[in-house]
Amino acid sequence: MSSAVEIGFYHLTRTTLDQVLPTLLGKTLEVGERAVVCCSSAEQVSALDAALWAVKEPVWLPHGTEKMGHAAWQPIWLTAGVDVPNGAKFLFRIDGAGPESLEPFTRVFDVFDGHDEPQVQRARQRWKTLKNAGHRLVYWKQGERGWAKAG
Repeated sequence: MSSAVEIGFYHLTRTTLDQVLPTLLGKTLEVGERAVVCCSSAEQVSALDAALWAVKEPVWLPHGTEKMGHAAWQPIWLTAGVDVPNGAKFLFRIDGAGPESLEPFTRVFDVFDGHDEPQVQRARQRWKTLKNAGHRLVYWKQGERGWAKAG
């Protein structure tokens, strides 16, 4: 594993994935990066696809899915698999979905629902495993005034 991988754990407690992901993806595009968003199911891919087309801020999040095709052209790729056909360096893992190997990525966002106890437990296990593997980890939790950094 590459020691250059920065892994941020995003513990959602005040907003939903549909509300948080557009901001994170918008910032990804702002810094000139591509992203792959690994979902836990095809249904989640469809739901996020619809949500990303509907966002008002940022104004537009260009993205694609397997149904749309043209994977290599997509700055943001939504998948229920482990494919990274757009050369993304930023990986968004929804509840730990996605490839086991983090080698091709420079940044990983591990996003999980703090109101779903099984997701919280799985995130804790991922944290321990990744910490033991020597990765640089940062923990972000939503608070009264936005995100609070710890760890």
